[in-house]
Amino acid sequence: MLSNLDLIREFVQNSIQKKEVLLSNPALTAQTVYKTNQLIAKAEGVIATVQLSNTLSEFWISPKSSQWELINQALAEYSYLLKGEVDSRGFYQYQYCEIPKGYEMHCTKCVLLWRAWWKYRKYASRPGIPLELLIRKRDSWYPIRDLIISDGLLYIKTLGNEIALDSNDLVTWLSKIDVKKKEIPTTET
Repeated sequence: MLSNLDLIREFVQNSIQKKEVLLSNPALTAQTVYKTNQLIAKAEGVIATVQLSNTLSEFWISPKSSQWELINQALAEYSYLLKGEVDSRGFYQYQYCEIPKGYEMHCTKCVLLWRAWWKYRKYASRPGIPLELLIRKRDSWYPIRDLIISDGLLYIKTLGNEIALDSNDLVTWLSKIDVKKKEIPTTET
């Protein structure tokens, strides 16, 4: 039987390849209805859709779903990230994003970025611009210069900018593949 993450990965992969899906486990069902692949949480209803007839695959994801983190993780594995636009149903749009060569994309809670930072912080103290961890801001990737936690907020310092996020917020970031020693922690339970 497929785990929730494996079923979501199959849903994403088939949708990108414009293939119809029919998958199920005790919590999720993925199916094709009228040229639209849908991911349905049995307790919540439709939580993700993608139109197979569109030239470029665009995913629409419900942020209220209990599967939100796993969906973000699977989409990040295929270089899809949140574009910030919400439709009338309250679903967020995800589009393909070119990832710089030599990097791996992650979409995790801020806490996992904080953990990764502790592995890479030694590079930030070296002369020059640290390129081991990058964060997305205004459709560009910026090197992370420092991370500070204060009063439940994570402050991410980049070149000329600071981003404040709640410790439970999802954040999209890149880690350099050749520096990474072990797998970055995942959100799968």
